[in-house]
Amino acid sequence: MEIIDAVQSFLSSLPWWVYLLAVILIIAALDVFQKKHTIKHNFPVVGHLRYMLEKIGPELRQYIVANNREELPFNRSQRSWVYASSKKQNNYQGFGTDQDQFATNHVFINPSMFPYAMPADHPNRKEPRLIPSAKIMGVYNQRKKPYRPKSIVNISAMSFGSLSANAIEALNRGAYIAECYHNTGEGGYSPYHQKGADTMLQIGTAYFGVRDLDGNFQLDKLVEMVEKHPAIKCIEIKLSQGAKPGKGGVLPASKITKEIAEIRAIPMHQDVVSPANHTAFTNVAEMLAFIEKVAEATGLPVGIKSAVGKMELWEELANRMVQTNKGPDFITIDGGEGGTGAAPPSFANHVSLPFIYAFTNVYKLFAEKQLTDRLLFIASGKLGFPSSALMAFALGADIIHVAREAMLSIGCIQAQSCHTNTCPAGIATQNKWLAAGIDPKLKSLRFNSYVQTLRKEILEITHACGYEHPAQMTMSDVDLTLGDHNQTTTLSEIYKYEKTPVPFEGMEALFNCVYLGGKKKESSIEELLAI
Repeated sequence: MEIIDAVQSFLSSLPWWVYLLAVILIIAALDVFQKKHTIKHNFPVVGHLRYMLEKIGPELRQYIVANNREELPFNRSQRSWVYASSKKQNNYQGFGTDQDQFATNHVFINPSMFPYAMPADHPNRKEPRLIPSAKIMGVYNQRKKPYRPKSIVNISAMSFGSLSANAIEALNRGAYIAECYHNTGEGGYSPYHQKGADTMLQIGTAYFGVRDLDGNFQLDKLVEMVEKHPAIKCIEIKLSQGAKPGKGGVLPASKITKEIAEIRAIPMHQDVVSPANHTAFTNVAEMLAFIEKVAEATGLPVGIKSAVGKMELWEELANRMVQTNKGPDFITIDGGEGGTGAAPPSFANHVSLPFIYAFTNVYKLFAEKQLTDRLLFIASGKLGFPSSALMAFALGADIIHVAREAMLSIGCIQAQSCHTNTCPAGIATQNKWLAAGIDPKLKSLRFNSYVQTLRKEILEITHACGYEHPAQMTMSDVDLTLGDHNQTTTLSEIYKYEKTPVPFEGMEALFNCVYLGGKKKESSIEELLAI
């Protein structure tokens, strides 16, 4: 009793600030050792303010600051939808839309009077969120290993170095669960891209991972990599990206770790410059020869990725494809809206066309040359939302890539500090303390939930339009508000072409192609996370 009394007496004699300090230290310790919330881990105690402000954010913006549609590049409404979808929370809204439906370029999707009626034995009744690609990469050019993506939504190019190891691993694990593929970005094929998902290997102008120390492309290294890693299903040759077309990148020596140097096959202790141009080819004819060389050596489908500006070389590409009966197996069109790549404002704001103008210019040209059946068209540029994705399918896209939306799903708060190495969410940084706040297994589930929700809503709207698969969407199924007298006009009337119909035998046929016997692999979440 005397000991207890002494302790009580001692505690009662302590000033109030000691108790406050003790509470703060306890909260800090709990924050550091938890893995559920990256911001709380990376910024103990003060990180709670972010969630408090987020909770009352709608009220603050509505009455004091801004509305839900004013923030860029992704407004609060868009980010909230991704956050809620990734966390399996209620992503609905009540009391009608808060969008200005008369604003220029507002998207209207035209529903059918009689929506698609799904038969009782339809494969999507069992797997409502799974939508395989209606097209196959590499069939026309008779590649040895053609590839049909299991998902119409896949992860766009984000390299290890641009993103942290934990962020890359979280996305790859999530892609494996969601059964979509993961584009590696131009930074090489890292161990964090090897957590189970199919991968699209990107080769950029610096040839990271498949180069010698002088930066020259090495075909034997690429062949060795493909043979060693069967998860690599296709190869994308990056000509340019929407964030900074026509400009290379610089990886400062201070950010080059031993691991990054080994993966990229670059020297330590010196800046590494990604040139604006390829050295393995310098014109369209040489590029086509390079594509054929890579495809022949690896057996994989090979495509190109580019932002769009001048159309002369695109026309030359189309003409040579007609003349030679050869060409890329897919084309990725990247919108000039920018992406995860840091860029000077002059490039990000003014160089290359936004997605809708870029894609329609290229697709229309290839449609006129009757080349669209040879290619799988991939669309990229803020398309990770159901209405934007369906507009892209109506324009002629076969697959969409998501980048920043994928980052939002694993915790990005749009701090726009990707270029400073100080990303508070631990995603676009190589700072070990900040990156440690990301639990790859937990965040993989978040990404999976986002993709599953996105595909589910895409499919639901597709059915509302009277179709079974998004590939069946046409240019007349989507209207845009032009702003002139508040009228809306179909995509076909605006862009003066009709999308080439995509051969489609039914979702059951796609499932039978993707899964032998029509059966999807059955695994529990626990089994998937254990990989």
